[in-house]
Amino acid sequence: MFSHFMPPVFLGKRLHLGMSGSIAAYKLLDTLRAWRRCDVAVTVTLTQAATRFVTPLSLQALGAGAVFTSLFDDPAAPDDFGHLHPLHHAHAMVVAPASATTLARLAHGLADEILSCQALAFQGPLVLAPAMNPAMWSAPATQANWQLLKDRGHICIEPDDGGTACGDDGRGRLCRVEHVFLHGLKALAPQDLAGVTVLVTLGPTREFFDPARFWSNPSTGLMGASLVTAAWLRGATVHAVCGPGVPDLPPGVQRHDVVSAVEMHAAAMALFEQAQLTICSAAVADFAPEPYGASKFKKDASDEPFTVSFVRNPDILATMGQEKALGQLLVGFAAETDNLELHAQAKLARKNADMLVANRIGAPGSGFASATNAVYVVDRQGRAEQWPGLPKPEVAWRLLDWLLPELQRSA
Repeated sequence: MFSHFMPPVFLGKRLHLGMSGSIAAYKLLDTLRAWRRCDVAVTVTLTQAATRFVTPLSLQALGAGAVFTSLFDDPAAPDDFGHLHPLHHAHAMVVAPASATTLARLAHGLADEILSCQALAFQGPLVLAPAMNPAMWSAPATQANWQLLKDRGHICIEPDDGGTACGDDGRGRLCRVEHVFLHGLKALAPQDLAGVTVLVTLGPTREFFDPARFWSNPSTGLMGASLVTAAWLRGATVHAVCGPGVPDLPPGVQRHDVVSAVEMHAAAMALFEQAQLTICSAAVADFAPEPYGASKFKKDASDEPFTVSFVRNPDILATMGQEKALGQLLVGFAAETDNLELHAQAKLARKNADMLVANRIGAPGSGFASATNAVYVVDRQGRAEQWPGLPKPEVAWRLLDWLLPELQRSA
């Protein structure tokens, strides 16, 4: 699982996982472990068919609480009402893999085994991730059942295309387990950014000198990816303008890949007007080398010293600061080597931003390619805080917490 998908804010949350019969069931073992790493308490129900693929002991060894396998005489059941356990104890429920039979039971309210009883009684968010042979998935009955479940407002994750265990190709294989993991977290997260459009720029830019060489920086886009993920988990509509090398982002995030600062400027400005919150976390190159030409520069082409001329790139944050409308919030980042407070406060005023987040590059545990960040945060009201080294997903979550009251006022 990806580290930027794991904000440490789920302590006390409880999720129930239902697993039906599919070879894909083994993939959910890693998903269970990832939820537990986020401090989510997880209980599990296995249908009788699912027990042929995974065992209760495997799930318990990875941190699951109670594991249910039967409506009656289940020695693992903590009480006599296991069929109501998610209703009384879980904040969200995920059924993955969901077989054709399980989908049919849920669509038509058949409560003839424990998983369908639990799902029928459950009143919180229900996430469904099917897995089956492509012919079974495309069958009219399955498609009708799937549409019924979507119409009821359940969170329905479409299966993927590709090869299946039986050797057939087509749509029907379980979606990426990262997507099951993320949708489970989103079902547990506060949806306090629902209805808000968020724009994030992230990653480096590359400014090519010739077809083989470019001017850039060591940004990995991890801080920006954490911001994108946090906003998506909290219900926002998210646009991500991504420089090269940015990691995977959640499903449903509208990703716009670019290479150069000029391309990032054009893509970001095209989206800026519709965003209530824009976060410029990208490490944009301030200057670009003047192109050498369409052919690769040859070092032995001349005995003269090698020089490169640079031109100034457009300033995305400054342009947005000039054009932002009433009700739009603008956040900038600053990568600095010293005097964080001074540089952050000056940049906040110079760019007409609403918040400035400065981090020290070159220091252990902060800045480029680090899993953590130690930041100085200042806003236009004069509030300022210095945060110690924290995981980047936690920094992202805290920044959104800070901005939330202002977003709600301007809604």
